[in-house]
Amino acid sequence: MATFKPTLKMASNAKRGLKLRDKFDRGGTEVGVRRARQLADRHELSEADVKSMHSYFARHTVDKQGKAHEWGSNSDPSAGYIAWLLWGGDDGKEWADRNAASLDK
Repeated sequence: MATFKPTLKMASNAKRGLKLRDKFDRGGTEVGVRRARQLADRHELSEADVKSMHSYFARHTVDKQGKAHEWGSNSDPSAGYIAWLLWGGDDGKEWADRNAASLDK
């Protein structure tokens, strides 16, 4: 079974998400926090993890359109933005999409 190593950029985004979640007390679920810790520590991910990440991003792209707080803000980030970072941010989405596509072949 193949395993997949998160990139440094994904790890950095996950760490940022964890810091913002601690500071603002919003964003992400316990599942998202566990994923962020995996990414931050650059643990090898399974095929199921890749598919889970791909599915998360497909469902949550709409969160970028939220009006409460700000997407991309360090001073008033939206809960959706914090959660997005926990899953590796835009870099995580691109990585998950690419790897999920290779699994489908």
